[in-house]
Amino acid sequence: MAKNFNIVELLLKEGVVTQEAIDKANDEVKHTGLSMEKALEKLGYISEEDIVRIEADSLGIPYMDLSDYLIDVELIKLIPENIAQKYKIVPLFKIGNTMTVGMVNPQDIMALDQVRKLSKIDIIEPVLVSNKGLQKAFSTYYGVTGSVEEIARVIDITKQDVSADGKGLSEVAEEAPVVKLVNLMITEAVKDRASDIHIEPEEDAVRVRYRIDGLLHEESVLPKKLQSAVVSRIKILSKMDIAESRKPQDGRIRLKIENKNLDIRVSTFPTVHGENLVMRILDKSSVIFGLKELGFAQQDLEVFNKLIRRPNGIILVTGPTGSGKTTTLYAALTTISTMEKNIITIEDPVEYELPLIRQTQVNIKAGLTFANGLRSILRQDPDIIMVGEIRDKETAEIAIQSALTGHLVFSTLHTNDAPSALTRLIDMGIEPFLISSSVIGILAQRLVRVICDKCKEQYTPEEAVLRNLGIAENINISHGKGCPKCNGSGFVGRIGIFELITVNDAIRKLINAKKSADEIKTKALEQGMRTLRQDGIDKIKQGLTTAEEVLRVTGEI
Repeated sequence: MAKNFNIVELLLKEGVVTQEAIDKANDEVKHTGLSMEKALEKLGYISEEDIVRIEADSLGIPYMDLSDYLIDVELIKLIPENIAQKYKIVPLFKIGNTMTVGMVNPQDIMALDQVRKLSKIDIIEPVLVSNKGLQKAFSTYYGVTGSVEEIARVIDITKQDVSADGKGLSEVAEEAPVVKLVNLMITEAVKDRASDIHIEPEEDAVRVRYRIDGLLHEESVLPKKLQSAVVSRIKILSKMDIAESRKPQDGRIRLKIENKNLDIRVSTFPTVHGENLVMRILDKSSVIFGLKELGFAQQDLEVFNKLIRRPNGIILVTGPTGSGKTTTLYAALTTISTMEKNIITIEDPVEYELPLIRQTQVNIKAGLTFANGLRSILRQDPDIIMVGEIRDKETAEIAIQSALTGHLVFSTLHTNDAPSALTRLIDMGIEPFLISSSVIGILAQRLVRVICDKCKEQYTPEEAVLRNLGIAENINISHGKGCPKCNGSGFVGRIGIFELITVNDAIRKLINAKKSADEIKTKALEQGMRTLRQDGIDKIKQGLTTAEEVLRVTGEI
């Protein structure tokens, strides 16, 4: 690439290096004959990435750091290895009929034309990458063929590679085949829309399962000999102690795949057959749903929209782990967020970053609990507060006092249905009159899988399923027969089913009288509340989900 600018001057102007560093590098140039850039790099003042980033800014070409970027192995196949090596080019991501490629020389028109012809993709957009990043991508991705299991079979790790005290783990974990295996595991999970990756040690093997649309599916079974290498590789990526295997650890990995920013929360847990590892995949670049997209029935949506616009009170969202409570709260906050309102959250963890909203994360080691954090938030002049979860009496009391002093508070509880949230607060030791004075609404929810639109067809479910759901009338029911789009599951994505209670005078009287959840539910039904199951049946009738799916998530209610 022709450099029609002075790199050193730009580094100085950008504040990457100081004049003192340049003076010392000048001495190095005189003694070694190196270029100024190489001298600065040798002395540790800059990295190759610094130089390339400055070059990109000066040329007006986007820059991409490949150190934390994962590439889909299917995309790699579009540029043969000999062409990639010859022109120093690597595919990064593809959107529609446009492919973005990383190049050391993005002004090489011949290379771009060659790639356009070979890939049969009309638009090739180059970004500048460092030679070091490019070479790392070559060693990591080229030569990767087949599935996770196929790659695992060719990795040769013997007992001699790792000593009894764990020495040699880091070396094995950094070997190209292990790096390729873990990268492929993550990229395949993202491509399959998995929310979690489970790496589960057994006596003679290591099972890999992906959680897709709420259910776990077996992806592969790895040889037992790869267990330490795979776990160690993930520990290195998530900055954990690879030598510690006797106690649980938590870490996080930040990556880019297909130009998506991913935050992967990693958790290890010791078991009798070795460390169990779970990776929660959060797509930071994904769009937060609006309330309409969550699946609310029109009547519930209208009521909920009124509740979240109240000036004060507590709104609770209930349901088990993984029922979409956080997504609903985020959607509610973004709906009411304006420049005139100060919204502050305390979460465990912060899953997605929201504009105009101050978010903080629980840190038990630092003494930042939900209760302590909530006290501090009240000194930050908030209008609206979100508390990730009410886990104890102390947090509940502060949340109630916040609502009674003019704040709108959102939080969650783990209960099976909406009425049970009210009795749960009483069980925590909260006085009924405080609950009835502060809680304005409770939303219970579950997630059901949505029928794949490509293989959707009408069918007749088993009689027992319809009987258990209480469906007597003859209605059209659909399911997905399975196709490539849904990987044979018949489902793509999930949607919510809801149960919403508004705390009015009649419900307040029952709360103050310490009536049971069943009595509160009966009164709410009289006033028009629709249960989770009723909302689920409506979605069956609309052809959104199946009878079996609604029965699966509401069977215990």
